[in-house]
Formats: sequence, C-alpha cells, structure tokens
Amino acid sequence: MLMSGTELARAIVQRAAEKAADYTRRTGAKPCLATVIVGEDPASVTYVRMKQNRCHKAGIESRHVALPERTTTEELVAQIRELSDDPAVHGILLQHPVPHHIDERAAFEAIAPHKDVDGVTMHSFAGMSFGHNDFLSCTPGGIMRLLDAHDVEIAGKHAVVIGRSPILGKPAAMLLLARDATVTICHSKTVGLADVVRTADIVVAAVGKPRFVQGDWIKPGAVVVDAGYNEGNVGDVDFDAAVDHAGLITPVPGGVGPTTIAVLLEQTVDASLRQLDA
Repeated sequence: MLMSGTELARAIVQRAAEKAADYTRRTGAKPCLATVIVGEDPASVTYVRMKQNRCHKAGIESRHVALPERTTTEELVAQIRELSDDPAVHGILLQHPVPHHIDERAAFEAIAPHKDVDGVTMHSFAGMSFGHNDFLSCTPGGIMRLLDAHDVEIAGKHAVVIGRSPILGKPAAMLLLARDATVTICHSKTVGLADVVRTADIVVAAVGKPRFVQGDWIKPGAVVVDAGYNEGNVGDVDFDAAVDHAGLITPVPGGVGPTTIAVLLEQTVDASLRQLDA
C-alpha cells in the first residue's frame, strides 16, 4: 500500500484555514509567516513559491524576504532578529540550505522560540526530546502524522532512521522514541548499514542521496518512509525495488512532502493564536 500524504495534507490545511479565519475574525489581520531565503537556489526558490501559494489558500499572509548570495551570517542573523521582534510576524521560516559561508545554526538560533514554526532551533529540539512539543520539525512532524493516519503501530517496533540531520533525522528519531519505538540512528559511518536496515519494522530514509536504500534491504512487510527529494523527482529509496518488499511505502513526490508543508501552516496558525492569547 502507498502512504500518500496528499489527502492527509489537505485535511490538515483545511483545519488550519478554519483556525486562521477565526484569528482574522478576532483581529482583522491574518496569521503571518515570514520566509527568508538567501541566494537563488532553483529548488529553494520553487519550494518557497509553493509555500507562499499554500499560505494564500489557507488564509495566511506570506511575507517573503529575499537576501543576496553574498549576505553574511551577521546580516542574516540581524534580519531574523528583526522579524522575531515584529509583532505582526507570527512564524519564521529560514529556507534550508543556506550558502556554505553562512553559519546556519547561528541563523536558526536567531529565531524566537515562539515563532519557530519550522521546529529548527535547539529549543524546539529539546521540546521534541522531552515531550513538550510546542513546535515540531515539520518533516518529522509530517512523518508522524502519516504513520498515524495509516494506523501504523509504533510502540515496541524497531525503527531505523537513516540520516542524522538536526532538522530531520535526529528529531524524527526523538519523536519515534517518544512513541515507544526502539530507535537506531544510522549515518555515513555506520558499519553494515544494509544488515541494520533489514531488522527494521519502520525505515525512515533521510540521507539525501537518490535511490540510496535498496529494495533487498527492506524486511518483508516493513513500513518505509522516504523523506528524501532529489533531482529527477526521486527519493532516497529505490522505490521500484522496495515496493515489492514493503508493507507500506511513501511515494516521491506525494508522500512526505505535502504533509511537511501542511504541518508548517498548521504551526504558523497555532503560533498566531498563542501570541494573541499570551
């Protein structure tokens, strides 16, 4: 079976739109998401445009901040702090990745915790690790929503997360651990990776390499979540080979991607309501 995220994302966005409309009725304004992008990476530009369109459909104001490639860490941090101090902005998204000369972690940490709707700060990671989930990292949050929507049993299962990114692999592992899975995090230095994956009831592929996870790595009946998106509309899993082994598998595109954006919009609206009632 395919774990499509399209219908699930539509339902999440619809509920977010209803809450956004309530915010607008109460204030006369819209919840506002500020998106910051540095440079003109084509994939990032396309992704930001997609987020802006989804915001519009959900009744969320989208403020776009485009900075040149030459922007320094200090200039980016100053811009993010300015948005953090702006009461009209409820959520801040820094489009990843930033150019190599920028200290991405310093930029993330400039986001005020109550506006970290993409769940990228150390504050949000600590919350996910300790079960105080104000804001989830959006892709891991979308993954959990997908698993729940397809009635995947998590407690007691062995989950293998391939990738240790601080905004994807690590938070995904923490969210699975919080649901009582036994979690193994694999990475570029893991010895015998294929053998480790073969023991997994749930596989989360977040390595950033096209078709990296092979079909014969998948235990028969395992749940396979492909969180990768690579050039050519392919994920991190060799889908054609893995589909014959997996019990459930996400397609790329149309699996994790739609739920990622839906969670971002939902958390933006939630942030606006929390700030209103604070």
